[in-house]
Amino acid sequence: MQHEYPGQKRILVAVDSIIFGFDGSNIKLLLVERSLKPESGKWSLMGGFVEPSEAPEDAAVRVLEERTGLKNIYIEQFRVFGKPDRDPVERTISIAYFALIDIQQYEQQLSDEYNPEWFLLNEMPEMVFDHAEMVRMALRQLRYKAALHPILFQLLPDRFTIPQLQALYEGVYQTKFDDRNFSRKLLSTGLLVKLAEKDKLSSKKGAFYYQLDQSNYEQKFGSFLNLVPNPDKFF
Repeated sequence: MQHEYPGQKRILVAVDSIIFGFDGSNIKLLLVERSLKPESGKWSLMGGFVEPSEAPEDAAVRVLEERTGLKNIYIEQFRVFGKPDRDPVERTISIAYFALIDIQQYEQQLSDEYNPEWFLLNEMPEMVFDHAEMVRMALRQLRYKAALHPILFQLLPDRFTIPQLQALYEGVYQTKFDDRNFSRKLLSTGLLVKLAEKDKLSSKKGAFYYQLDQSNYEQKFGSFLNLVPNPDKFF
């Protein structure tokens, strides 16, 4: 016999994924065209409903693959959005997830079905419902994590230059860092190993390549805390 809670109204549960990507120079946001009415054809995050037999995280993985073709991405749950009027059709609570990926690594997976497109953070189009607020909150969470932990290193190739890493941080924080200060703080962490080769393509003088020192990674990543100046202003 199936029991029900008396006097309770139905509420739908959805999942939405905010996927940030780094293309080597810029941080971008992945959006798709919404397929449902209302506002079909407008830009949307990768969203869908949780099935009765699914855990929310499984639904988020399924919906992301259905909408974009992307799979095997680590997505992190970060917030619930539940204002009563957030969806004009039915009362819907959305569990939001976010990720930051290397665009070039996943470019081949993208399917064309929902017209997925990467947008620069300062050129984002109008989005459906409260999706712009979700993006703002996800970016705050990403900035918070990046100020505490060198998570952004995962987006770089095995060997990279300091200007490359600076471009990545400037993209996430949408600000310009002082070149000399950034370089000095970065090298003082003890997390980098300088290589003999230089990148000669980006400048006449060239920039030395570095690698992450995996042997000291766990002990030294706390020294990363001072890399971002005045991090509180970004949250």
